[in-house]
Amino acid sequence: MLNVVVVGYVWPEPNSSAAGQNMLSIIERCLAANFNVTFLTAATDSEHKADLLTMGVNVQPVALNCSSFNALIAEIAPDVVIFDRYMTEEQFSWRVKEVCPNALRVLNTEDLHSLRQARHEAVKKHGDASLAHLHSELAQREIASIIRSDLTLIISKKEMVLLTEHYGVPSAQLQYHPLVVGRSISSPPPFEQRSHFIHIGNFRHAPNWDAVLQLKQHLWPSIKKALPHAELHIYGAYPPKKATQLHNEKQGFLVKGWANDVESVMMNARALIAPLRFGAGIKGKLLDAMRCGTPSITTWIGAEGIAEDSLDVNSDISAKVENEGENLQFAQWPGALCDADTSNAAVIQNYVERAVALYEDEKVWSLANKHTVSLINEFKQQQPEVPLIERISELKEGLNKHRDALFMQSMLWHQTLAASKYMSQWIEAKNK
Repeated sequence: MLNVVVVGYVWPEPNSSAAGQNMLSIIERCLAANFNVTFLTAATDSEHKADLLTMGVNVQPVALNCSSFNALIAEIAPDVVIFDRYMTEEQFSWRVKEVCPNALRVLNTEDLHSLRQARHEAVKKHGDASLAHLHSELAQREIASIIRSDLTLIISKKEMVLLTEHYGVPSAQLQYHPLVVGRSISSPPPFEQRSHFIHIGNFRHAPNWDAVLQLKQHLWPSIKKALPHAELHIYGAYPPKKATQLHNEKQGFLVKGWANDVESVMMNARALIAPLRFGAGIKGKLLDAMRCGTPSITTWIGAEGIAEDSLDVNSDISAKVENEGENLQFAQWPGALCDADTSNAAVIQNYVERAVALYEDEKVWSLANKHTVSLINEFKQQQPEVPLIERISELKEGLNKHRDALFMQSMLWHQTLAASKYMSQWIEAKNK
């Protein structure tokens, strides 16, 4: 039985974000393997957090830049320490290495933060996330965090390829850890029982807030003009005042905020619309839509990591219905993929046409609805060669041999330990 410590950047909130679902799934897998699990975090309390205590997880607070963490981690004496996001690894891994050198250090990325930021900067400068500059200072920090760790969990196969082929991270240090998909709804409501569009996403996540602004400023006015009886319902955790102020019933733009039952709102909507211009990882909202049989309109950013490269932007189910009918071999997104440049009039018109087709044409909608089943099943089959718990157990047992083969890891610790360590100690001394 392994003694596992999870150092959380935030409390896991499975009903607020895909990241929260992912973190909770890791904890649940450890518990199912009969591991002892302790969750440590410096984050403030959260009303939406998972009830870890009821699950059997030990929970303790920790302080940033404080040697009290060293005493606590020495007392727990973990076999495995899982750091939630690279920022947590930067803050605490040197302390773990110093006090518990034989503990397996695992980094859970959620998504590549540096990739998301680089794409955001590219959108602001060029309007195109594909022009992202991948050699930023943040990328250096995040890749360094990955190389320092014994194992890093990567949620998207796209990011696995980026890390190994572009950044040269050894594959032995990576574990494909796909987002756990919940159960699919066996009999979701049919076309005629659904109405309106939805968008959902934690408002604290920059790509989601940007998508809401694209809908409000560029896309929804034209869609509403074409579909005067339709409404757009905006859901998400932690809506700020600037978001609730966008609520306008005359425009059919309704900011609903927190969704108590994501499945219910998803199943009753006719389509999800997610004009994501940047981001990384896997988009949980699109997997949830598929589970609920709800077609979606999104971008290549939204589809990344879920569907194959063969998906074409600006192609959609409606064209296949017209050209091939029911014999379609599903190679398309279950709804439509549109260009991410929502400031372009042609792109806006494309969104409108796709939205109208899905909303008014039952044949188009039904075909997209069927494809949600095939694509979600295909995604569920994309599992790692070695399950996470088995990989952790194997690495822990042969940790010295594993580390001996990682020259870059040892070199990086030699070069960077002092920087992280002494900066933290300086802050601690200053605070005193």
